[in-house]
Amino acid sequence: MRNFRDHLRITGSALKNWALAQLQDSLAVGALWLIGLYILHVPLAPMWAVIAAVLQVVPHFGPILGLLGPVLSATIKWMDWEHPLAVLALYAVIVLIDGILLQPYIMRRTAKVPVWASILAPVALGVIWPFWGVLVAPPLLAVLYAYRARRKAPGSDLPPAKT
Repeated sequence: MRNFRDHLRITGSALKNWALAQLQDSLAVGALWLIGLYILHVPLAPMWAVIAAVLQVVPHFGPILGLLGPVLSATIKWMDWEHPLAVLALYAVIVLIDGILLQPYIMRRTAKVPVWASILAPVALGVIWPFWGVLVAPPLLAVLYAYRARRKAPGSDLPPAKT
């Protein structure tokens, strides 16, 4: 029974760290949206930033869904193509900043997942188990790396990790 409780504790802690990393990433992306939409004078910028932050937790589709509102809002307000194009450019900048800087840093610091694993695992699981593999890859990685760290810890009753 003690062993089962240890596994629950390790898994729960890893999932908590992953959820915390997701929350931090969502808040950072929401702040980037808010700043960018204010600079572009897009109507209802705070609302669109909050929606984008909430949708950020849905891998791959969430950020795209968070883009629709600001693009439509800019299109309706100015009735031209330059302003919606500026929102699309803002989206591209936010995706680059998030994908190259924020997510790897936050996941490495909070969930102890290396950058290469956080990039390759969703791709590999997405091929093996389309759509669902991409969704389960990040929390699964957090759990796997928590067990790996546990094996390397001194005084652990788990066998040492093979390197």
